[in-house]
Amino acid sequence: MKKTILLLALAGSFFFTSCESFLDEPLKGEQSSETIFNNVDDANLALTAVYNNLSFTTSSNMIWVFGDVASDDAVKGGNPGDQADIGSIDNFEVKSTNGILLTYWQFTYEGISRANNVINGVYNSGIDDATKQQMVAQAKFIRAYHYFNLVNIWGKVPLRLEPTSTSNVNLGLSEVADIYAQIEKDLKESAAVLPATYDSADKGKITKGAAFGLLAKAQLYQKKWDECIQTITNNVEPLGYTLESNYANLFKLGAENSKEVLFAVRHMSNKNPGVGNSLNQWFAPLVENGYYFNAPTASYVASFDETTVDGKTDPRLDISIGRDGHDWVNGVPFDPTWSVTGYLVKKHNQPLTEVPTGTKGDGGLPYIYMRYADILLMKAEAYTEKGNLSDAVATLDKVRARAGLDKVKAVSQSQMRSAVYTERRREFGFEFHRFFDLMRWGQEVATAALGPNFKWESPRYYFPLPQTEVDSNHGIK
Repeated sequence: MKKTILLLALAGSFFFTSCESFLDEPLKGEQSSETIFNNVDDANLALTAVYNNLSFTTSSNMIWVFGDVASDDAVKGGNPGDQADIGSIDNFEVKSTNGILLTYWQFTYEGISRANNVINGVYNSGIDDATKQQMVAQAKFIRAYHYFNLVNIWGKVPLRLEPTSTSNVNLGLSEVADIYAQIEKDLKESAAVLPATYDSADKGKITKGAAFGLLAKAQLYQKKWDECIQTITNNVEPLGYTLESNYANLFKLGAENSKEVLFAVRHMSNKNPGVGNSLNQWFAPLVENGYYFNAPTASYVASFDETTVDGKTDPRLDISIGRDGHDWVNGVPFDPTWSVTGYLVKKHNQPLTEVPTGTKGDGGLPYIYMRYADILLMKAEAYTEKGNLSDAVATLDKVRARAGLDKVKAVSQSQMRSAVYTERRREFGFEFHRFFDLMRWGQEVATAALGPNFKWESPRYYFPLPQTEVDSNHGIK
């Protein structure tokens, strides 16, 4: 496979010149795997392709379907006849031939393949050791991020750690514990060498805080309460992250630079090739040339049943969604007929002054995967499971205070669990985490939330492997 061509999806503009000998010019925009890692500039193009695969520029990144639509926070929305496979996931009538399963599977393994190519190529290159370590660390984080999503959607999946070749194309399923072990290994190795911050020229690259934050999350999901707390206390908190004073600022242009953000996927409007955020169109109303998918539920709205200390509605509700009696992102009154539920997501939508209807799918908002509020609520959850309620309350109250809520009154472990679960739902609504939270919290919580169509399967519910993968990968038994 030495002659394999790496197809790079690069965020940038390509410039062409014409001349009489144009047809004699070597093909531009492609590099062979023998040459791409020979110097830092070319290797960085390959690393850019790894980052680019994280984006929501195309419809391939469907993590919102699993995180939101499969949960009790949202239904499919949209035109009833459009994207029927999303509806099947919404109703837990999912077959292995479901197109969304295959789309997201291919999306994640494309990202893993790009990361593996960089890791392998840079390791074997003549690039200086310091630069090599930084590039490999970034690629390992992204590989770990993809595997974290894969293992939480499907459970056992093929653990590909080398560039794909004829010798390893048929690869069997790895155990969940082994996948998590690799995730932790990649993240620890990344965190050991990544910087805490970058200068302005490298803003957006993976940081030490991102690696430690995702490590803490992986530990939480494995019920490693002590390790999760230690990672946060010893490695994340000393890096100086703080809560953004105004919750609304996290969902505006430039939010990726917030002091609260550990890891965000960046987008830019008006670029060629396009690197904009298509969620701006997926979730917008039809009157704005949107598809009005991912429609919030009345159940989500009802979770905001607690007023602030001054008697007002928790501000996170109307920052997160559009509803009757309140303004939409454009400053016009929200019309509940825009949605099948009477509600639409605001967090990923921009006003028409920023993104007009003609380019609705070219948004500039980042997707913030992890922020400091998540770190605090993970720590509160781990404290709760250990029975350390005083520290759990103190940590949880930091997040509640920003929303203007009074201190939590939980006096038992079960009450504290409920308080943490509710706070996560309010804080991270439509940030694509809810379904995975429900799975982590177990059968009783998940079954109560997801309704009669949902059937818990021990050790937890996993979606079926895409049939195309089962048919083509002869390593899967």
